[in-house]
Amino acid sequence: MKIAAYALAGMLVSTAAFAEDRAGWPESFTVATASQGGTYFAYGSGWANLVAEELGLSGSGEVSGGPGQNMATVHAGDVQFGMTTMGPAAEAVAGLNPIAPGLQMTNACAMFPMYQTPFSVTALSSSGITSVSEIPAGARIGFGPAGSTSDTYFPRMMETLGVDFERRNGGWNDLGGQLQDGLLDVIAFAAGVPVPAVSQLEVQTDVNIIEFTEEEQTKILEEFPVANFSIAADTYTTLDADARSVSMWNFAIANCDLPASFVNAVVEVIMSDNERMVNIHKAARSTVPSNWDKNNGVLTWHPGAAQWFIDNAGADIPADQIHGN
Repeated sequence: MKIAAYALAGMLVSTAAFAEDRAGWPESFTVATASQGGTYFAYGSGWANLVAEELGLSGSGEVSGGPGQNMATVHAGDVQFGMTTMGPAAEAVAGLNPIAPGLQMTNACAMFPMYQTPFSVTALSSSGITSVSEIPAGARIGFGPAGSTSDTYFPRMMETLGVDFERRNGGWNDLGGQLQDGLLDVIAFAAGVPVPAVSQLEVQTDVNIIEFTEEEQTKILEEFPVANFSIAADTYTTLDADARSVSMWNFAIANCDLPASFVNAVVEVIMSDNERMVNIHKAARSTVPSNWDKNNGVLTWHPGAAQWFIDNAGADIPADQIHGN
């Protein structure tokens, strides 16, 4: 609370200063998100509107293929901002993004921490599937948009756990409809919680939100760049206890060539009042200054963002991790 109050007070001064220092600022901006029905679209469109309102610009969220595509479009400067999970970000920086193999996407810079993406499994209660081990051989599993974090990692996780499946892709809303219509057996979600599509399913039908066993969780932790996570019982009406999961951190990214004053002002709007962000999406409870360190050196920091966290969160960001140094 003290950090938020301090930052909010500082915003009044900083915004006034930036009003006289807007050289190079775009008149409008776009935030690359993911498919409709997923957390990225709701969260990203929300903070785009908030920033646009606070800074007097035109800005909006844009449907995209998710983290991998967002790294590519932000790197290329096709959009100003985007959002990514740290696994696909690391692959893109290393030149392993399937969109452009061999291209090291180093012009997409870290801007601010968002939240953790839990990996969770949902099935209709009528299916009788209550655990990963009960998923039948050949099950039709929806893994989200092609190239998304879910589509990149969840199939590998399922294979690690010995699940035999048919892989299906699509937007989260579409996959939710297919699950209801009996065209899918399971949806494997990787998205901030609550996932809008799951919340909608709960309203319309009975679902099982399936947690990993301790043994399954351990196997996944050994094989993938994820951490322990529990989906709180109050996240969904279906849950009556916390659900065991794993998660991957998400960061907002900015094209590294954007003016430092512009990115600094954007970060100030987002980080200065967490309550406004939580009103956009509950996952934003983790969108706080102290989580700056969740970048873990994966992405180079945008100078404007790095300066904000150094000034307001006591961030210890080495100079060689700031773009342009």
